[in-house]
Amino acid sequence: MAQLSMRSSLAASLLSATLLVGSAHAQENLELELKSASTFAGAFLAGGAALQNYDFDAAAFYYADALNYDPENVDLQRELMIALINTGKFDQALPLAEKLKDQIEVERIARLVLGIQAIRDGRYTDAQPMLILKQANDIERLMTGIMSAWASHGSGNTDAALKTVDGLAGPDWFDIFKTYHGALIANAAGREDDAMKRFEEAMNDATGGSASPLTYLRIAQVYAVKQATKGNIDGARATIERGLAIAPNNPPLLQLKETIADNPKTISVATPIDGVGEVLLNLGSAINREGAETFATIYLELARVATPNEPQILFELGDIAERLSLTEKAIALYAAVPENSALFRPASLQQGLALSMLKRNDEAISKLQALVKENPLDYAGYMALGGVLSIEKKYDEAIEVYQQALTNLDADDPRFWPLHYRLGISFERTKQWPEAEKTFLHALELSPNQADVLNYLGYSWVDMNIKLDEGLEMIQKAVEMRPRDGYITDSLGWAYYRLGDFEKAVEALERATDLRSRDATINDHLGDAYWRVGRKLEAVYQWSQVLSMDGEDIDQKRVIEKINAAHQGDASKFVAESIDDSLAKDAEAATDNKNGASSATDGG
Repeated sequence: MAQLSMRSSLAASLLSATLLVGSAHAQENLELELKSASTFAGAFLAGGAALQNYDFDAAAFYYADALNYDPENVDLQRELMIALINTGKFDQALPLAEKLKDQIEVERIARLVLGIQAIRDGRYTDAQPMLILKQANDIERLMTGIMSAWASHGSGNTDAALKTVDGLAGPDWFDIFKTYHGALIANAAGREDDAMKRFEEAMNDATGGSASPLTYLRIAQVYAVKQATKGNIDGARATIERGLAIAPNNPPLLQLKETIADNPKTISVATPIDGVGEVLLNLGSAINREGAETFATIYLELARVATPNEPQILFELGDIAERLSLTEKAIALYAAVPENSALFRPASLQQGLALSMLKRNDEAISKLQALVKENPLDYAGYMALGGVLSIEKKYDEAIEVYQQALTNLDADDPRFWPLHYRLGISFERTKQWPEAEKTFLHALELSPNQADVLNYLGYSWVDMNIKLDEGLEMIQKAVEMRPRDGYITDSLGWAYYRLGDFEKAVEALERATDLRSRDATINDHLGDAYWRVGRKLEAVYQWSQVLSMDGEDIDQKRVIEKINAAHQGDASKFVAESIDDSLAKDAEAATDNKNGASSATDGG
């Protein structure tokens, strides 16, 4: 079966920055003793190699080592400063920031560092000129503008602070950040009416909410508590529901929903340094996506300097570390989330999943089982435990977990469609297709436009030569919903292949390899499709590529047989069958059986 996937203008502003970004393929840090290099080139290359693997500790060590050979090298000073920030060594980065503050190509980080330090020290008038950049992209203008406004408020000039925030000109996505921080500043100054007006305006900014969902959710938290403290409990509950409408399982809002009428607690942004931490978190989380991890980490680590006890910062950094395969670091960050935070349980669940990534599966399963037992009404616990069991191919145990979840929860709640989807996969993997099909269909009843479910069910039907038109339509719909998902595009190509439309199969599978160039299954499929349309040299090339790729579902022995057979002239009997092939074989077998029966009769 084809492999199946199982988490703008703002981004353009991010990409216009000139910071060094590491490679897209990180490896887990190896705890090796770092030794000084004997040459400048050795230290420089070692630092670059460490950075490519997002090993910022090693990068900092080797760049510092390289600076011993060339102390005035601005590029090395910049890379060392960034590496120190990304390892949480802010104080060590300060002297470098002071040296680099007038270097245009790196002032955007150096001045940010010095501005944060000035606000942290209460030197508000020193902070404002430090936050003026000669060159800045949209994100940087917004960030430094809001930080400067907080410094004005700290200096006792709230009017100037609000004027600065309101006067920040930029794209539409600026508005939610401006309005939110204007509300926070007004609230910190005791200007209740102005603050409430601004909070309501921010809650009505749907466009901004889509640009930065986490910021919108934090606005909902702060505003709901403000409403509750003023006696407007119904309004507070409505605000919470508006937040949950875009993130139904958001832990802080769910916790607030339970406590809103009884001394609720929320985010505290009462001082200028709190405001600095908040805007860095807001923008860091907004750009926290694939390919932008280095930028996001810089902002979030700086946010951590400003507000070191903010759970959301630790959680976001843990998420980035996981995505970069820095699994031990991720576990440490999740473990640092305070126990009294609404994010403590989600962080504990992520620790369990991270342990599984390290192949410490017994520890992972034990931890997750304990978390499920601790709260049998938590949907996320079942998903985490079932996921680890599935990774271990313990599908029968995963079925028990998902069925337990659906017994304890509302099985018909649309929020829980992923439970049905995961249960369906486990049924399919244990060859219980009738149960799998029924479960997939129920998932689609609960949430009809889920690309993963449409893809899995549609492909299964096509692969089994049943409900062909309906199955193909499902896969096509999934591709329309997620056109850049290589796995789903592969399913479409393989469906065309199975249906005997090899030209369309090639077109789709070439697109899938563009999207997932190093996936063994997709490349193997494309090789088979090339063979079918007579592009035999290209077929052999694709199969040869497969042998250098990882893929647990790939039978490398069969791939080698295809290559050898192709070199001998014909690999046709080794490439995958289409449905027409299967029907032809069935017809041939039926004819042979009929002829055999006739011969036996004649001989009798």
